[in-house]
Amino acid sequence: MIDQEKGYVVFTEEMKKTHTILVPNMLPMHFKIIGKVLERSGYKVELLETSGPQIAETGLKYVHNDTCYPAILVIGQFLDALQSGKYDPDKVALILFQTGGGCRASNYIHLLRKALTKAGMGHVPVISLSLAGLEHHPGFRLTVPLLKRMMYGVLYGDLLMTLVNQCKPYEITRGSAQALADRWTERLAQEMTVGGKANYRQVKANYRRMLDDFAKLPVARRDKVMVGIVGEIFVKYSPLGNNNLEQFLVDEGAEVVVPGLLDFCLYCVYNNLLDHKFYGMQKHVQALYQVAYRFLLGKEKDMIDTMEAHGRFTPPTLFTHTISLVQGTISMGVKMGEGWLLTAEMLELADKGVENIVCTQPFGCLPNHICGKGMMKPIKAKNPGINIVAIDYDAGATKVNQENRLKLMLANAKQAAKKPEAVPVPVQEVVFEEKIPQSIQKTARGAAL
Repeated sequence: MIDQEKGYVVFTEEMKKTHTILVPNMLPMHFKIIGKVLERSGYKVELLETSGPQIAETGLKYVHNDTCYPAILVIGQFLDALQSGKYDPDKVALILFQTGGGCRASNYIHLLRKALTKAGMGHVPVISLSLAGLEHHPGFRLTVPLLKRMMYGVLYGDLLMTLVNQCKPYEITRGSAQALADRWTERLAQEMTVGGKANYRQVKANYRRMLDDFAKLPVARRDKVMVGIVGEIFVKYSPLGNNNLEQFLVDEGAEVVVPGLLDFCLYCVYNNLLDHKFYGMQKHVQALYQVAYRFLLGKEKDMIDTMEAHGRFTPPTLFTHTISLVQGTISMGVKMGEGWLLTAEMLELADKGVENIVCTQPFGCLPNHICGKGMMKPIKAKNPGINIVAIDYDAGATKVNQENRLKLMLANAKQAAKKPEAVPVPVQEVVFEEKIPQSIQKTARGAAL
């Protein structure tokens, strides 16, 4: 029943024992590990892995077609599962991440509850997974040990995603890289649920074991086009949202480079540090975010150092360097949705030599269009050889049209690779210079040491 004071169905302590929590699938390896973390804390969790055109069709039945495409897919996947007959609506809860920012994603939960009511299942509780404490559910609490284990899941998932992307295009036995990643996902998930192995020393030991295992995969060096993927977070990562974009690019002879989820976590924390400068946030709150920022940045540096010491694989870019790349191109105050991070990720890819970039553009995502497609001109001015294509994803977009545009991009990339390098012509441009607060600069330098 709806809590009259709160205005929504509350997930209670009793429900924790009886209800299965359904999780939408954005990052399969990350979320499978995180799901096991939640199970270790006493929750029954199931990751939805359904796909197909019926997902978007179901979403359009219960959500206005002007809603952003990720919302249509997520809500459609939930409703499709509940109407499949596989689950008892009286014993199921749904969970969604809620940032609380100005992005329309903050309204997904309200749209989902409205859709559930329209479908005759308004009694199904929807849990808001939010660090901002936007809602209170007695049966679901984010404790410090739980958050720590979830963070380990993000680190593991980022490393596995990086290793798979660097091995898959060159594997001799098709599917061997993904099969190895699946075995490691199962192993890491089990470590999260049994014994006392979920400590950071064990995490770093697992990094080395994973690197060794992937280095042993039989591969054949072939000439591949490097293609980066950026965009709105759901469509960038979710095979459901981008029509299996990564696999399509690999099949077309490309090596895919995708920035990790940890960068988005750092971006969210860093934005709160900048809020002190822009909006005068209280100093004691800023100090908490500085601790969190140093903590996450240190964990990212540990992973990078381990990969560099191993020597076989290319590590991700340290977040402090990503910040330095975006200076003078876009204001750090542009932080709705993916905000300035989207622009920074394109510059980061160019800095790493990945000059072919797919910018995934979901329908209805205004911040994405501004910080992605809208920033292509200044990015190309700084990097004359860069090849960026914006691909629109929405319920009415055809997969054939998307793939044809991707094939044209790849054809241009392969043709450019055959030509001798031209001397770039200097481009004059007006840039936005922004001074980062001294306290944040010290925090970034300290964490990077």
